[in-house]
Amino acid sequence: MKKAVHFGAGNIGRGFVGLILHDAGYEVVFADVNAELIEALDAASSYEVHEVGDDPATRTVDHFRAFNSATQEEELRAELTTAHIVTTAVGPTILRFIAPHIAAAMRERPAELPPLQVMACENAINATDLLRDEVASFMGQDEWRRCLHRAVFANTAVDRIVPGQDPDAGLDVTVESFFEWVIEEGPFEGDVPDIPDATFVADLLPFIERKLFTVNTGHATVAYLGAAAGYTKLSDALSDPSVAEIATRVLQETSTLLVAKHQADPEVQRDYREKILRRFANPYLPDTVQRVGRQPLRKLSRHERFVGPAAELAERGLPTSALVEAIGAVLAFDDPDDEQSVQMHELLAAAKSPGEFVESVMGIEPEHPLFQDLREIVAARR
Repeated sequence: MKKAVHFGAGNIGRGFVGLILHDAGYEVVFADVNAELIEALDAASSYEVHEVGDDPATRTVDHFRAFNSATQEEELRAELTTAHIVTTAVGPTILRFIAPHIAAAMRERPAELPPLQVMACENAINATDLLRDEVASFMGQDEWRRCLHRAVFANTAVDRIVPGQDPDAGLDVTVESFFEWVIEEGPFEGDVPDIPDATFVADLLPFIERKLFTVNTGHATVAYLGAAAGYTKLSDALSDPSVAEIATRVLQETSTLLVAKHQADPEVQRDYREKILRRFANPYLPDTVQRVGRQPLRKLSRHERFVGPAAELAERGLPTSALVEAIGAVLAFDDPDDEQSVQMHELLAAAKSPGEFVESVMGIEPEHPLFQDLREIVAARR
C-alpha cells in the first residue's frame, strides 16, 4: 500500500487532507505534537467525517497510524524515509519545525525509491516553497545539492470549511461537503501523485489567489462584521442584510482584481463568489465569528486577504472602499482570549500616529495609493 505522512492531525488534517489521501488508497500516517490527540488516534481503528451541505454524507477513515513528532522522532523518520507523499496542515509559521524531519528523510531515502512528493496544504501563497526553503536552510548548501533529487516540492491551493468542533465529537470531524485541492503539476515532471480528488494545473497562482481573495477574504469579512454586530454564529451574521451587503461588495472588489490580473471570466467569477457566500450561510456548519476572526494581525499583513488585494486594486486605480471598510471591522475586533487581538489593540494605542500603524502592521508606505484610506480608517478606530 502507498504511504502518506501527514503533519497536523487536527480537524483539517483528519477531515480534509487525511480523508482525501485515505480515499486515494494511501495508508495515512499522522504526525503531531499534541500527545493526547496522537494517543487517541493510536488507540482508534477508525473515525468518521460528517459532510454537511448540499450533499450530506458520512465517510469512514481507517488504516491509519499516528506518531508524536516531538517524542517519536526516530519512528517518524523511518516512516518518512519510505513514504510516497508528505503533506502538512499545521499553519505557515510551523513549517520550519517540520523541515528537520523532511531533511532527515531526504538524507536516508533509499536510492531505489522515487522522490518524496512534498505538498504543504496551508492557507498561504506558495507555502510549499516556504517549506522547501526551510529544509534547504536546515541542511546547508552542499548537503541540499546532494539530496535535492530525493524530493519534489509542489505548491497547492486548498479549500474546505472545517469549523470548530463539538467538544464531545472525539476524533470525528464535521466539514462542509464542498472541497477543492489544486496542485501545481510542473515539479512532478509528468509523474503526478495518484490522488483522484485533487486537480493538477500548470499555473497555480490564479487558483491560490482566487481562493485566498474570495474564500478567505469573504470568510473573515463576515466574521469581523458579525462580531461588530454582536453575532456568534457565522451563518447568523450573514443573514443580517447589512453584513451581507458589505461582504458582497468586498467580494465584488476582489473579483474585479482577479478578472484584471488573471483574465478570469467575469461570469465564472461571479458564480464562484455567489457560491462562496452560500457556503458561508450553511446553517449546519457550527462556525463562530470568534474562531474565524482569530489572529487579526496576521490577516492585516501586507500580502494577506485584506491589504493584499486592496493594495493591488489601488495600484490599478480600482475601487477599494468595501475592503477598507472591512479592514475597519478587523481593527474593531476585540477578543481578550485571542493573543493577536490583544496585541493589535496594544499596537493601536502605542502607535505615534495612524500612519505609523499602517506602515508597521500593514506594510503600506506613505507613497502608496492605498495609504491615505488606511490611515483614515485606523484613525477612526484609535
